[in-house]
Amino acid sequence: MFAKNSRIAPLALVALGVVYGDIGTSPLYTIKTIFSGAHHPVPITPANILGILSLIVWSLLLVISIKYIVFIMRADNKGEGGIIALMALVVRVTETKPLGRYLLLLGLFGAALFYGDSALTPAISVLSAIEGLEIAADSVKNYVVPISLLVLLVLFLVQKHGTARVGGWFGPIIVLWFLVLGVLGLLSIVQHPQVLLALNPHYALTFFSANPRLSFFSLSAVVLAITGGEALYADMGHLGRQPVQLAWFGLVLPGLVLNYFGQGALLLDVPQAIQNPFYLLAPRWALYPMVLLATAATVIASQAVITGAFSLTRQIIQLGYLPRMQILHTSEDTVGQIYLPAINWLLLFAVVVLVIGFRSSTDLAGAYGIAVTGTMMITTILAYVVVTRIWRWHGLISSGVIGVFLWVDGMFFSSNLTKIADGGWFPLVLALVIFSIMVTWKQGRLLLNRRLARDTVSVEVFLRGINTNTIATIPGTAVFLSPNPQTVPSALLHSLKHYKSLHQRVIFLTVETIDVPYAPVDQAVSVTRLTPPFFSVTARFGFMQEPNLPVALQACEQQGLAVNLADLSYFLGRETLIPKLGSELALWREKLFISMYRNASSAAAYFHLPPNRVIELGTQVVL
Repeated sequence: MFAKNSRIAPLALVALGVVYGDIGTSPLYTIKTIFSGAHHPVPITPANILGILSLIVWSLLLVISIKYIVFIMRADNKGEGGIIALMALVVRVTETKPLGRYLLLLGLFGAALFYGDSALTPAISVLSAIEGLEIAADSVKNYVVPISLLVLLVLFLVQKHGTARVGGWFGPIIVLWFLVLGVLGLLSIVQHPQVLLALNPHYALTFFSANPRLSFFSLSAVVLAITGGEALYADMGHLGRQPVQLAWFGLVLPGLVLNYFGQGALLLDVPQAIQNPFYLLAPRWALYPMVLLATAATVIASQAVITGAFSLTRQIIQLGYLPRMQILHTSEDTVGQIYLPAINWLLLFAVVVLVIGFRSSTDLAGAYGIAVTGTMMITTILAYVVVTRIWRWHGLISSGVIGVFLWVDGMFFSSNLTKIADGGWFPLVLALVIFSIMVTWKQGRLLLNRRLARDTVSVEVFLRGINTNTIATIPGTAVFLSPNPQTVPSALLHSLKHYKSLHQRVIFLTVETIDVPYAPVDQAVSVTRLTPPFFSVTARFGFMQEPNLPVALQACEQQGLAVNLADLSYFLGRETLIPKLGSELALWREKLFISMYRNASSAAAYFHLPPNRVIELGTQVVL
């Protein structure tokens, strides 16, 4: 028991740096946006302040504490969390194929919304931290955007080096951050303890009943206090449920509540402090240290969503909804630390556009919220399938619990829809573009495989018709990658046509991605002996695994197929695609798919094949 607890505490420290950076930096801009934002600002009155604080604290309790920490984190896929893991789990247990397809598309759209969050979080977080300099001197105001862009540029430039060297500082810095949040808030609360009345949900209900229209609009800013909820779930697999829960209830929740209430107490006394209530909580002498600490905290928060985008992209590639991309490992010790150059530079471009376009955290808050609440709603819908199909809850209980969560999510989401003209269109448009790319890639791959299947023959027919005694044999083992274990790889047919020979052993290798994070060891590789010299091998990988084919082939020895990696030759097919009018895909989608196909990372690099042992055989395919 003591050994177990001794492991939870260090992991809870890691969780603070990895998981809670996003939600932990929300106090920088949430109260300011609610009372002075461009979108339906709430008048600063004692009743409104208490009502808003009550909404914030009960949103944190209901959405984060109960929904995510207690409920959603139990809906894991073999220990892994996140919307992709949940989607894969739900599709696997769905009884009808049409429903499974709709749920899959819903999960993919939720994943697409996450990319909007990955661009918005660095922009709004770093901007809000640097805006503290405006409190020190008005002359600095013109330099906030350039300084923010410089910080963000450095952040994205260092991604290729990974966080192994500095990652150990993330936890302690965030611990200091939450301690400072709590202390500053507590000092302000002591001067105006009446603000603690907002712990009573009566004040939130009174605020709604007195100002139904205004209170509804205010939800679009109140939701800023709960951004980062999905990160709790997504990072559960790396850290475990208990460390994430311990960090939340032990430090994060108290620090957040104290700081929000401290800002409210300040506004009760000095309404003019709405200029920047977070920084005005601090003494004048502590302003510059606070800007430095806030910048460090926002960089850590940004780092978390950036690496989350890298991890999410790899999962989507494994599931076959995005083309292969270059994936670099930034740590020799930690498998999960990866870097995707294409995603990194696309995110940087989006972040720069956001910072230059909106120029302040208050204005940028108009674009924030839709992506977060949309993903939260989709997570709740998918969780309903888990509750009814896996946990087997009673219909009334599952409908009641999920109904409450969905009602809260729906209120936040619908309120944020009113901000579409103020910037909310950005995450929606970005999500639609990414979703279209994912669906086009999947449908294009299916269409390409059907076109290729027309020119292939089944393994059974091929083995019946071939006479190996009349074909020259050359030493070594040839590995032919095949999308379908039932058909002969087109690369083999081209090889026979041109070389008129076969290797001593021929392996048809099919790669499958299954809907669990990591393939069980006993299912990772299966070997089928065909007519000599042919073997059929299927290598299975989970959607969080890296497909390393040489390692998979070595595992075949346990099933009687021993291979010498230095003796292998890998044969890959490379298709040149030609668009065609009247195809199953619209012409613009055909051209999009062809462009992605041409620019996809090579199969040799993606599957970790040695370049000097790869032979590619090309063919033209008309879509």
